[in-house]
Amino acid sequence: MRPLNNEDVEVPKSILNRQLNLLSYEGLQNYLMNSHISPAIIMRINEFGESDLLVTFFTSDRGRLKGVAKGGRKSQKRFANCLDLFCLTSLEYELKRKGDLHFLHSCKLINGFPGLRSDFSSLSMASYMIELSEILFPLGVVDKKMFELLEHSFYALNHGARNDALRIFFEAKAMSLGGYRIDLNKCCICGRDYAGEGRAVFRPSKGSICCLKCGEESATSPGLSPESIEMLGLMQSGQWGTVEELSFSNEMIQDIKPVLKLHMEYRIGRRLKTAEYLE
Repeated sequence: MRPLNNEDVEVPKSILNRQLNLLSYEGLQNYLMNSHISPAIIMRINEFGESDLLVTFFTSDRGRLKGVAKGGRKSQKRFANCLDLFCLTSLEYELKRKGDLHFLHSCKLINGFPGLRSDFSSLSMASYMIELSEILFPLGVVDKKMFELLEHSFYALNHGARNDALRIFFEAKAMSLGGYRIDLNKCCICGRDYAGEGRAVFRPSKGSICCLKCGEESATSPGLSPESIEMLGLMQSGQWGTVEELSFSNEMIQDIKPVLKLHMEYRIGRRLKTAEYLE
């Protein structure tokens, strides 16, 4: 008698259906466990293979991430009108335990911010904000306030906010959230408390101000008026969420702009690539 092989055994349909249902259930469980939906701002998009897209996105709950949108260049259903630069989306993606790349399943557009791509000035400002966010917050570093700052700044830019005011607002808050807040409370040389009276001098190497007895105003150590110091302090604090809540004078902007420029270049170690398009 020859031995039985797999072809000789007929599996009852009831058992086969039960096994298929079990596999389907386990597959669904794995999908639900690994799948995640986040509000996400699209930061960068690159072609990846013949039909895929490599997407960098910033989420409110998992920080900055990278993922592959399979068929993203051709899909008219899963990624319709939402995989564009600066778009705010509801993004569904698969969490990966190993490696940096996630799989993007689908997304829905929340706000396309069309004004950010309407002219070169707005496009440059939005790109500048993206670059600074990437430098201050590496992949996987979560900061909900930074996500909200980027979202609110895109909203303001989309609705025609004053670019020079929005720029210093974003720089001050982003640097503060990134751990580089300027110390405005006392002189970094003699230690005397700043009482809000008279001008002070910014010292980039200290990340702080000093009094006029300990330093002089110059191109490399710009001065700040009491009003500018107060405004800079408000922007660095968590009290003010959007640029519309603050009232900037031209003098404040002219005071604060060179201070933040020097502060960022010293702390980051270089000038942002996109900064040249804002001058």
